[in-house]
Order: sequence, then C-alpha cells, then structure tokens
Amino acid sequence: MYKDNQLYVAHSAEGPIHLISKMANRHGLIAGATGTGKTVTLQVLAETFSQAGVPCFMADMKGDLSGISQTGGLSKFIEKRCAEWGMDTATLKFEGCPVRFYDVFGEQGHPMRTTIEKMGAMLLARLMELNETQTGILTLTFRIAKDEKLPLIDMKDLRLMLDYVAKNAKRYETTYGNISSASVGAIQRALLALSEQGGDIFFGEPAFDVYDLLQTEGGRGVMNILAADKLMLQPKLYSTFLMWLLTEIYDKMPEVGDMELPKMVFFFDEAHMLFKDTSKALTDKIEQIVRLIRSKGVGVYFISQSPSDLPETILGQCGNRVQHALRAFTPKDQAAVKSAARTFRQNPAFETEQEILELGTGEALVSFLDEKGAPSMVQKAKILFPLSQIGAITQEQRSTINESSRISGKYESAIDRESAFEQIVKQREAAEKEAAQEAARKAEEEAKEKEEKERQKKSGKSKGSSTQKSILSTVIGTAFTYFAKTIATLLARNLTKRSKK
Repeated sequence: MYKDNQLYVAHSAEGPIHLISKMANRHGLIAGATGTGKTVTLQVLAETFSQAGVPCFMADMKGDLSGISQTGGLSKFIEKRCAEWGMDTATLKFEGCPVRFYDVFGEQGHPMRTTIEKMGAMLLARLMELNETQTGILTLTFRIAKDEKLPLIDMKDLRLMLDYVAKNAKRYETTYGNISSASVGAIQRALLALSEQGGDIFFGEPAFDVYDLLQTEGGRGVMNILAADKLMLQPKLYSTFLMWLLTEIYDKMPEVGDMELPKMVFFFDEAHMLFKDTSKALTDKIEQIVRLIRSKGVGVYFISQSPSDLPETILGQCGNRVQHALRAFTPKDQAAVKSAARTFRQNPAFETEQEILELGTGEALVSFLDEKGAPSMVQKAKILFPLSQIGAITQEQRSTINESSRISGKYESAIDRESAFEQIVKQREAAEKEAAQEAARKAEEEAKEKEEKERQKKSGKSKGSSTQKSILSTVIGTAFTYFAKTIATLLARNLTKRSKK
C-alpha cells in the first residue's frame, strides 16, 4: 500500500513497517515454505510499487498473480486486520493494477521472443547442458557467424551454421582452433531436444523490447506478468529465460545512480532454479549483474523457500528481507533454519530461529534497509492485505486484457527475415551452380578434345594410305625402268653380234 509517499507493506506490534523507497533498488528476498504466504507478499509488494508508479515484472506459476489486475473487496479477514491495526476500512481504495500478460509460448499473453544472438553462447550452453568442450565449439560458432556477418536469429540458423562450420573445419582451424565433428553432433542433438521444449517458438523475431516493461498507465506502474505454468515444466528454459531478460535489462538501461524510487522491480520466483547446476562462470556473471543493475534503477527480488537456495555472494546483495515460516523435519531443514536466522540483525525481544519455526500464514520476520543503507533490526510482523483480487482470473478476463493492451499485435506475428540460414543456402546454391557450370565446361572441353583426336586419327590414316601408294608407284616405276633398260641392253647386244657376222 503506497500511503503518504511511503511503501507500507507490513505491520508489527510497534506499528507500520515501510520499505524505504530509495533503498528499494538494493534488492530483496522473500523466503518461506510452501503455503506460508510468499505469493501474497509478492502481490502486496508489487501492488505497492505499482501505486507508486513503478512497473514490475513477475512470473506467475499457478495463475494466482493474475488477480492483481482486478479490484479486490472487503472481507472479514481484512476487517479484522484493520481493527487490529487501527485502520478505517472506509479509507481503503480497492482497485486492480494495469497489467500486461506475456507468455513465451504465445498462448496466454503476448509472445516473448529473442534471437539466438541475443541469448548468447554462455546462456544457450547452459540451457542445452553442454560440457566445456561443446561450449567452446558453440562459442567458436558464434564468433565465426559474427566475423562472416551471418545473423543467428532462430534455431534453423544455428543448426545450419554448425553444419557449415563442421564442413569447413580445416579452413577455420588455424584461426579459431580445432573443431570436433563429434562435439558438433552433440550440440545438434541438444538443439533438437530444445526444439521439442519450445525453442522453435521462443527464438525468432520480432525480438522482445525490454523497454515495453517500463510503462505506466494513469500514473501507475504496469504489472508485467509472465504466464509460467507451462514454462515451469522445463526448469532450465524457465531460469535461463529470466536470466536472459535480466541481462537484457542490464545491457540496455542507462546508469541513473540513486533515485527516490526504482525505475523497475524484477521479481524472480523459484530462484533456486537459476543456480542449480550452474557453472562458476555463469554464477559470477549473475553476481555481477545483480551487483551493478541497481545503479540502473532496477531492484531484483528473489523468491525461494530458503535463503540457502541462493549463493552467499547473491544473498549478500539482498538487503530487504521477508522471511516466512520454515519447517524443520530433517537435519538439513534444521540447518537451513539456523542459516536463515543468522542472516538477520538480531532482535533481543525474541529468538529469531524459534520464531521462524512458529510463524503463522501471512506472518513474517521483516528486515528492510534503513536510511543509511544498513539492515534494520528484524521484526515480527503481519504482511498487509492486497487491495486487488487474490486468486486467478477467468480466461475471458485475460483475453479482454490482452486485446486492449497497448502492445497488442506488436509481437503476435513472427517474422522470418534473411539470416544465416538463407545466406548459407544461397552460398551453397551458388557453389553448386558454379560447380555444375565448371563440370559442363570441362565436359565440353573433353568432348572437343576427343573430337579433335578422332579427326587427327582419321587424318593420319589418309596420309598413310597416300604414302603407301607413292612408294608402290616409285617401286613399280623403278622396276619398269630397270626392266626397260635391261631389254634395251639385250637388244643392243644382239644387234651388235649380228652386225659382226
């Protein structure tokens, strides 16, 4: 509840508890076991930010958060809380928040797409669970595509680019390093599996513009809600998608320094999925983004069952804490409770560890940053009730909101422009055409050469026959001459003999 320019989110025995607005971008954590009230706490916080004019982004796992779009109403529970806190129910203004629904699969809201290039090799490798060698090959492929100006937009671009790199491995070895055909094959199989999970839908254009998340309507921040019930069935896709979105926000938004209110608040539900089986390089990248993104006016709030679900380097960035009840049925659970208790600045009025075990639904231990940015002493409190509807809306209500959205139609139709796939296909067709022309030219030359040889062969036979005739004529002529001379000599001798007689 945004009241008197303050973010009023909880009430303790000592009075209202406010989240200091200029400390809201110092990040936060909402933790607690299933059924202890984390979702309502998230809704109260988001609704309060919306009333202050701050847009938010959140993932809706079960459809419950969609109710933030509708006007709430007075109930016996709210009347009881108001009486307990000295609030006049007549002053309550029940109303919904401006909402835009999104869906990676484009079924329950506006589609959210990105390109292969924008996702990047590191996040894509995590998404496909590639090993170090395969990640190196994928990174190399991205670099070759960039150097040769082959845009990687969708899945078919990356598939053909990998094939192109593998077939030209010798050409790239000296510049980029060895390219293993076995590793390329493994990546291709991983891409096929990703396609089955919806990758063909998620990767493409028009790519989502994160500035569409930074909108206000009527002075209230727009609540950007991602339908995540289907997306949650692929935990890697879910966590990697949200990590990409956070990275996009970080990369595109300018530095703004300290502000009275955040420019945007990002709620990361089921945050433990982000860090499960994550490489150190990616964990370091997440830590860097979380640490630096607050200077761009963005607050990140992680929602998980236990603070121990987050790496200590990330947990240390979360200055605003709301801890709901935890259950300690096993030694591991007990250790988690102790760990959660140690993250608070202790209050001498109660034992923090014991209180975590005994909190009721809607109750929490709350510690926000003070004016100087230091953690305040932990307080036992009850979270405020939302002024919007608690629970899911109908499909008809969702459709009406989608159709009346300012960005309706902007992302609904996919675009398939010329990219790496089309350019490589053109190169191959041109190469095949050139090869066919070269083959035809060689065939023509061979035919001409054969024809010339045949002609020369025939010409050679003709010359041989004339020579033989000339030789025969010479022999006959010589023989005739010799015979004639011989006859003449004999006749001459006979005549001489007769004359002597």
